[in-house]
Amino acid sequence: MKILIVEDEPKVASFIKKGLEENNYSAEIAYDGLSAEKLARLNKYDLFIVDIIIPGISGLDLCKKLKMLNIDLPVLMLTALGTTDDKIIGFEAGANDYLVKPFEFRELLARVKVLLKKPNQSQGTVNRLIVGDLVLDLDTKTALRGGSQIDLTAKEFSLLEFFMRNTGRVLSRIDIAEKVWDIKFDFGTNVVDVYINFLRKKIDKGFDKKLIHTRVGFGYVFGDL
Repeated sequence: MKILIVEDEPKVASFIKKGLEENNYSAEIAYDGLSAEKLARLNKYDLFIVDIIIPGISGLDLCKKLKMLNIDLPVLMLTALGTTDDKIIGFEAGANDYLVKPFEFRELLARVKVLLKKPNQSQGTVNRLIVGDLVLDLDTKTALRGGSQIDLTAKEFSLLEFFMRNTGRVLSRIDIAEKVWDIKFDFGTNVVDVYINFLRKKIDKGFDKKLIHTRVGFGYVFGDL
C-alpha cells in the first residue's frame, strides 16, 4: 500500500513516515499542497494523510481536489483544530477520517488500517441501491430522487449508502458513527445529527414522502414508511 503524507513539519512527517514503513507501508512526503497535488496526478496512492494547515493550498482545498480525481480514494485529515465545527468542515471537504494532534502513532495506524480495508466482495455485485423513488449508483457515486440528481459530499454519500443498506432498521447514533465514520461515538458531539440534517435537506426537502425518520430515544429509521 502506497501512502502520501502531506505535512509541512519535517519532524512530524518523518515520524509518520518511519512508523508506516516499519509496518510495511510505502510512504512518501509532500511538504506543501501544490506539490501534493502534482504527485497525486503523477502517481497512484492508496491513502493520503493530510494536515489542514499547509503552505500552497490548504489541506481542505487539497482534499477537495483529490476527491475530484478519485472520490473513493481515502483521505485522513491531521490537524490541531479539534472542535465539532472543525471536524464537520473537514468531512464536508471530503475527508474520510479526522485525527487531532497530538496523537499516538498506534491510533493513526489503526485508522490507516481501517481506511485501507478493501470493500466486501459480496457488495461489489450490487451496483445500485433503490428505495422508493431514490436510486443510489455505487459505481458512478450518484444519487437520483424522482429522476432529479442530488449532489452529495463523500461523507453524505457514505451515510446515505449505510441508510439504504439498512432500510427499515432502527439505527442508533452509535451504529452510524461506527459504520460511517469508523470511530467510537463521542456523546459530546452532534456530528451525526448534523449530517443527517444535511442529508434530509437534500433527499427529503420538497418531497411529500419522507425517507429519513426519527425514533425518539432510539435513533433513525430509513425507508418509504
